[in-house]
Amino acid sequence: MELEAFLLSLGTSAFIFLVLMFLFTWLSRRPGNVSIYYPNRILKGMDPWEGSSLTRNSFAWIREALTSSEQDVVKLSGVDTAVYFVFLSTVLGIFALSSLLILPILLPLAATDKSIKNTRNVTDTTSKGTFSQLDNLSMANITRKSSRLWAFLGAVYWISLVTYFMLWKAYKHVSTLRAQALMSADTIPEQFAILVRDIPSPPNGQTHKEFIDSFFRDIYPETFYRSLVVTENRKVNKIWEGLEGYKKKLARAEAIFAATSNRPTNKTGLLGLAGKKVDSIEYYTDLINESVAKLETEQKKVLAEKQETAAIVFFTDRVTAALAAQSLHSQMVDTWTVTEAPEPRQILWENLNIKFFTRLIRQYLIYFIVAITILFYMIPIAFVSAITTLANLQKAIPFIKPVVKITFIRTILESYLPQIALIIFLAMLPKFLMFLSKSEGIPSRSHAVRAASGKYFYFSVLNVFIGVTLAGSLFDNLKALEQKPNSIVTVLATSLPKNATFFLTYVALKFFIGYGLELSRIIPLIIFHLKKKYLYKTEAEVKEAWYPGDLSYATRVPSDMLILTITFCYSVIAPLILVFGVIYFGLGWLILRNQALKVYVPSYESYGRMWPHIHTRILAALFLFQVVMFGYLGVKLFVWATLLVPLIVISLIFGYVCRRKFYLGFQHTALEVACRELKQSPDHEEIFRSFIPHSLSTHKPEDHQFKGAMSRYQDYAAISAA
Repeated sequence: MELEAFLLSLGTSAFIFLVLMFLFTWLSRRPGNVSIYYPNRILKGMDPWEGSSLTRNSFAWIREALTSSEQDVVKLSGVDTAVYFVFLSTVLGIFALSSLLILPILLPLAATDKSIKNTRNVTDTTSKGTFSQLDNLSMANITRKSSRLWAFLGAVYWISLVTYFMLWKAYKHVSTLRAQALMSADTIPEQFAILVRDIPSPPNGQTHKEFIDSFFRDIYPETFYRSLVVTENRKVNKIWEGLEGYKKKLARAEAIFAATSNRPTNKTGLLGLAGKKVDSIEYYTDLINESVAKLETEQKKVLAEKQETAAIVFFTDRVTAALAAQSLHSQMVDTWTVTEAPEPRQILWENLNIKFFTRLIRQYLIYFIVAITILFYMIPIAFVSAITTLANLQKAIPFIKPVVKITFIRTILESYLPQIALIIFLAMLPKFLMFLSKSEGIPSRSHAVRAASGKYFYFSVLNVFIGVTLAGSLFDNLKALEQKPNSIVTVLATSLPKNATFFLTYVALKFFIGYGLELSRIIPLIIFHLKKKYLYKTEAEVKEAWYPGDLSYATRVPSDMLILTITFCYSVIAPLILVFGVIYFGLGWLILRNQALKVYVPSYESYGRMWPHIHTRILAALFLFQVVMFGYLGVKLFVWATLLVPLIVISLIFGYVCRRKFYLGFQHTALEVACRELKQSPDHEEIFRSFIPHSLSTHKPEDHQFKGAMSRYQDYAAISAA
């Protein structure tokens, strides 16, 4: 990519970001849009404008985000969101501190050398075979065997030491944050329960429940409360979902009747397009009555006949529950498997009955499928990366040559085509990886999110970062690896500089366009108003249209990790990328802080269980950076590159020490945390009921909150209409 195309890409992205930011400041002040820009505050019963001032300063949201405390985030969005901001601020700190020393030293050293001018070595540029002014600010301009390479080697040490310091500090902080949340004086239902799987068959004459109760009552005679046996709920779930659907359709029909005074009708055939024409209100009322009767019958059958080999066991105090979750209850590893109970709203009930060895087999099978997916997904990504260079695209599609000759269009295509193609390919993957993660037999949604996030991260690094890096000279690289298989580090290190400009543009596109769309919420806004005007008639349907969901950690964290890996690996080769890394994570912290405080609503709470996995992947990115720099300094014929070997070993030792010191506190609840007193005695029956699946109970504690939220939404809608 030529410098002009790079600058055009950067300038265009920045302009689009500014337009989107001003759109946000204008649209977010309109009362009719309040449910799109402030849903979290509405659901919490707060005034979205903090004083109802509709003439706020356009940049007031920046001040609010900057002045918000960590406890504000915990209060409005939970501990998991606060931990995510620890991740963003930690990485921002790593790149900012690294930049303070690296940019003033390495950029002048690179700019004043003459390697490119003297040798014109096309294989050592940052622009895939073309030269640009950007090459003069990179390691590509350093002469081989030059004494200046000492500074670049020192830069690797500096970045590594800063990373160790920031990660240690962050791990301690997150550990404290998690402990403080778990020591809450409020009742947390899952702290009084454990999940028991792989329950053996009960003796003759006993039901599963009787067997489980007697087993735990014998071990914990004073603190055992009761058990909830997991049942096979597929049929009852289907009936319950159908009943809920009929209720929504009846509410819609009644709303139409109230608005038009005409009795709505529908056809009873396929999709309501064929069959007998009936009165909708009477029809759905009859279906509801039939479904209620079926549901009650099936509920009794499920509870009596479909008990499975898993259960939630409840205790009267949380210390006993914490002890039980960490104790071995059977000589055999595949019976009476006990873990901490997940939060009620995130349990994956269908996975709880999967047996121990079946889970192991599934896990290794999923790993194999993921490995195959990574391998085969690399082919289209490499192909797209190869053909989206303009020269190759003209060969593949000859008829576009006249269009490409137009300078403006050519520059636009060079600036955006490869990056957009890459983003589209990545967008196709997350749901598949989440499906694979759930198929492992994982018991909770947060655990599945962590597993999917890990798969997505390694996929991104292997396919996007390494795949795109090698794809530019794919066949030459394959030939080199075939002749010398152990040269993978050298081949990667040699290929890396050629893609520096591509990744600079990719990072810029992610933070300018990506965060611009995130802040402005243009797409959710348009969808909401279209649905509200033409499709949805009832309060429940309107709520469904504006309900924002959570931050989607399964895709957001790996996407951030990819940017982290790219920035790490190019931080010394092309130091300018550190500026882009600081902007990406700084802008992300600012914009997502606003979204966390006002928009997104957490769908679960795991109290920071994601952090150890984030920490490990940051270290994996650092390790890859150190290995790549070892290879690249070797390509530069710098014999002292071997001094990086101890640094690589230190990274492994650092990761081991962190895991030994901190990880168990995330895997289990420490007894010093669980022993804190509560404000009031817990209602054990309420705790028990909170774990009952909706299809087996009509008790829905969120209804009251939903009604309050809807009434507040209607107030703001009335203001808008006025």
